[in-house]
Order: sequence, then structure tokens, then C-alpha cells
Amino acid sequence: KMSLVRLQPEIQIRVVPGRLCLSVCHQLREMPVNSLEKPWTVDPSEVAERRDLRDSRLVFSIDPRGCEDVDDTLSVHKLPNRRLELGVHIADVTHFVKEGSLTDLEARSRATTYYLADRRYDMLPAILSADLCSLLGGADRYAMSVLWELDAESLEVQEVWYGRTLIRSSYQLHYELAQALLNGEQVEVAELANLGPQEKGSKLAQLTEALEMLTHVARHLRAKRDRGGALELEGVEVGAQLDEERNITALVPRQPLEVHETVAECMIYANHWVARKIQEAFPNQALLRCHPPPQQELFNQLVDTAKAKGFTIDTRSNKALAASLDRAVDPQDPLVNRLFRMMATTAMSQALYFSTGAHPQDQYYHYGLALDRYTHFTSPIRRYADIVVHRLLTAALHMQRGVVSGKAPASNKEVEEMAHHVNSKNRAAQAAQMRSTALFQCLFFRERDPQTDPCCVADAVVYSIRDNGVLVFIPEYGVRGPVYLKNKEGLVVVAGQDGSCDWQGGTVRKYPDRITTTSSCGTSTFKLFDHITVRISVHSSTCHADRLNLEVISNKPHHSAKSQQPSPQGRSQLVKEVVRQNEEALAQEKTARRPKLSKEEREFRQSKTPSLYSILEEIRELALMDLERASRLPATTA
Repeated sequence: KMSLVRLQPEIQIRVVPGRLCLSVCHQLREMPVNSLEKPWTVDPSEVAERRDLRDSRLVFSIDPRGCEDVDDTLSVHKLPNRRLELGVHIADVTHFVKEGSLTDLEARSRATTYYLADRRYDMLPAILSADLCSLLGGADRYAMSVLWELDAESLEVQEVWYGRTLIRSSYQLHYELAQALLNGEQVEVAELANLGPQEKGSKLAQLTEALEMLTHVARHLRAKRDRGGALELEGVEVGAQLDEERNITALVPRQPLEVHETVAECMIYANHWVARKIQEAFPNQALLRCHPPPQQELFNQLVDTAKAKGFTIDTRSNKALAASLDRAVDPQDPLVNRLFRMMATTAMSQALYFSTGAHPQDQYYHYGLALDRYTHFTSPIRRYADIVVHRLLTAALHMQRGVVSGKAPASNKEVEEMAHHVNSKNRAAQAAQMRSTALFQCLFFRERDPQTDPCCVADAVVYSIRDNGVLVFIPEYGVRGPVYLKNKEGLVVVAGQDGSCDWQGGTVRKYPDRITTTSSCGTSTFKLFDHITVRISVHSSTCHADRLNLEVISNKPHHSAKSQQPSPQGRSQLVKEVVRQNEEALAQEKTARRPKLSKEEREFRQSKTPSLYSILEEIRELALMDLERASRLPATTA
């Protein structure tokens, strides 16, 4: 018997009783307390044991707007010896989550935080994830930090320090605000709102200078990885905007900013250096993350599609692939290169956790990031693997200082079993996120009349040819899907002189780079990378989940206000130009001000729409039951 469960005001789904069970993260007795009656304070013994950075470093976070679980903060500081100090400060979750505790066992079972289109399911209790572990602005917090002393000119590492710290974040920025400050825009910073004009101006200048130094360092780090063969790929990330009544008002593909890349580079750098540290300390039982090279045959679609456009894609190595993707640019249509990168992403293998004792060292390599060793250290609030890595790093530091630890590190077998468990849970989380996005895309269009609502008409670009139609990508909504040119009745789509399409009797013929439809009225051709106009509707079924239906209504592009906006120059080209100018300046021993990068608009793709059963199975994963059959996702995750 089926019953109706109302999960949220805007969503209703049918579930089989006993199959949907959302485990609640209860506030355990072992959890610390932070209330008005009993506020949490820093332990004096921790102050004595930790490096106190509260008054000596300008620490700040940059996260999505409204973020509560702040895992990481950053600092950049000029030293008196012509050096620059870069700091990455990560929430010290292991101080509160002791190994073997009830909280630890629950976090291990969950393995990750689940981020869906409109909500999240936390790995840790809220008192930790959104409060005491979260590196909130203006609050004293425990952290695990990595500090690098860099040469001020070459930015090469001179010294590195790992350890437990005490920090106080001065600014809790969101990405758009940080980018606006870098762009020189007049914006309001909440932490400075109540200051006088002079003090406010001074602190704002100090913050902006720190952001500019951080951007400069991140550009150097990215350029260094680029030279090693790091890949710039395209993924899918679409946000659902909800009003106060929880109605979906818009689907917005994430618009990448340079500051996104700046933060990501610093996190990658910290993960890499921590991987080196724990692998050297525990060569047979460190938890690392590898990204195996993809199978060459999976690049066939990318290679053939690029060839049809006149480009050659070299897939022999990550460095060759990155270089050929950078060259495969159509100045008249930036979407061409983005589609190539989406195809490259689809061909990638899955990045996986592993124990160093279970694999030879030549298999440690991370193909996408072009790094010999890599792990996850920077998000312990939302990933259990990072908690394991924090414990390994702490044990490595104890060994370095000759401190006898109370518990021996996990064995190679235990670490490998943990890696398999976390990999399985990560696949479930990624699948749930993709299905959630697809569900909300359907919910958005289900309430609209496709014949009259302008939101249901969009520009689409052809990226693949099929026997009876084409596959298209809709940048405005981050949607990918099929457009059929021949239906079950044998009718084909025929375009008139004005581009409008109609169904008539005829035939379809497929070529490597195009597909033609022929009727008594003539022949219509749809080529790779053609822009066409499609109408989006929702196909409903009592047996399966709703799915989007795409219908071509014109073989000409759809010109809307969004599609006519100028597309900024690609980030990779901008970074290369900045690095080139920087290297010239260093060679001449001159100081040059680096140009600020403009905003970039990337678009994203949509996964296949699942069945209702698939959605229920993924939601059931939120009950934290072990996966027996986890679907293997094609895209890589760093």
C-alpha cells in the first residue's frame, strides 16, 4: 500500500512505508553546550598549547551567501624578511569529535553532508556544524592550520608549518562581495557598517589589499599546476531560488567568479601539502585521494565532435589534453569550448579515497589536478575523510615532536575499509544531488504553460548527433537533453524559410557532423554547434518521475536578454595572460600591478532524469544505510 508523505510545502512524493527513514542527528550528551545561560568559551589549557593567531593575523572566510558550516578561513600576511605568509585555517573538528565516540560513529556512518537543491542533511550535529566548529566571524575558534612562508617575488615555498591554532575570523565574506571588493566596487561590508568613515576606510583598504595578495598568490599556484597538466573542466551546478512561500522562482546556473578559483587553489594547495606530510609519516596507512587516468575510448565523442569543428584534441596525457582544450576556442561562440570541457568531464574516471599501503606509489597521482599526492583536509565539517586526515596529521606532528600518542594509527586494512565506505557514500551523495537538481528543474517548469510562458522558450546548442535527433545544451537553465527530429508516427521536423519548425511526413539521415530531415517541402539541416530555439515542457507519468521534454520550434537561435549579454573572456586565458605579464615583470625586476579579472559566465549541464524509484532510493540513502548497488558517476570530483 502506498502512502503520501509531505516532505516540504512544495514537494509531495509517494513512498513505500518503512523504506523512507531520515535519521535525525540528535544532540548527544557528549556534545558541548553553547547557550545564553551557559556560553561556550575557549579553554585556557588550549590557549597554552595552541599557536594564537587572533591578534597577529587578518583572518577571513569566503563562502556561498548564507553559509553556516564554515570549514575554512584564509590569511595572507607580509613578513619583515621579504617573505609572504599564506595561511589556510581549517575547523578543528577532531577537538570536539573524539575517535570512537558516539558522534564519531554517527559521522563515520554518514560519511558526508548531503547537499540537495533546497536543503542539506548534515554529517555532524548543528551545535558543531553551524556553531562551535564553524569558523564564524568575530568568534574565537579552534583550528588546524597550514602556514607557508613564500618568497615575496618568486612565491616559492621557503618554510611550512602545520599545527593547532586559535583564530578569530575578522570577516565572513560571501563570494560576490569578495569579488566586488576586488573589482573596486563600492559595497557594504557588514563588519564595518558601524565604524566611522576614517576607520572604515582604513580597514576596508586593509581587507582589499589582503584579497588582492591572495588573488596574486592563487594565480601563481594555478599557473604552476597548469604547467604540470591540470585540467579545467565543466560541471553542473544549478541553484533553485525560492520565495518566502517556498515556491521556485528561478533556476540559476552558478556564475563562476575568479574568487571561486582563488579559494579553490588555496584549498588544493593545503590538501596537497597535508597529503605529503601524512604520506611521509605513514607510508603504509595514510588516507589519500587519487584520480586515475580515464580510459581512452571514453574520449571518442569529444575527439570526433572537435574534429567536426576543425579542432584536434590530444588525449595522450592530462597535459596534452589541457593544452588542446585551451586551443579549441571559437572566438564567435564561447559555448563551443565549454561544451568540449563538458565532454571531457563526462569521460573522466571517478576520484577515489585509498590507503597508501594498498596501492603502489605510481598510482597516487591525481590526473585532474596534476599532483603527485592529494587528500582532503579542508572540509572536516562535511566530510568524514577529512576528519581521518586531521587525526593522521595530528599523529604525524606528535611523532615529529617525540610525543607518545595514546592510540596507534589505524592499520592499512582499516584505512582501506574506511576508504571504500566513504567512496560509496560519496557516490550516493552525488547521485542524490544530481537527482534533486533534475527534480527541481521539473518542478520549475511544471507550473508554467509552455505555450505562453516565455521562460519555457530558450536557446539551445547542438552538441551531439543521434539517429533520430540531436542532444542539446540549454545554457540559461543548465539543462542537457534530447531533441527528437522524428517521432513515433514517422513524422519529421521541417524548418520553413523563417526558421519555424513543423511536423511533416519525411525521412531522416544522419552524418558525423549533422542530421538532415527531408519532406515534400524540402530539406532541413541541423549541424553540430548550431544554436536552435526549443520549447521546454514537463512530461508527467504515474509510473515514473516527471522529466523535461524539449521540442525544437525554430532552427535559428533564440535571442533573449540573457543570451544577448556579452560573454566575458575565459578564465584560463585571463590567468595565462596575467602570469605572462607577471613573469616578464619579475624577469625585469620591476613591480607591476596585476590587472583585475572580469566576471565570467559559465553554463552547466543536466544529468539524465531518473525514475521515481531512483529518487526514492537516493533519498533512502539519507537514512545512512549502506549502499548495496551504488551507481558509478562519470564526472570527477577533486
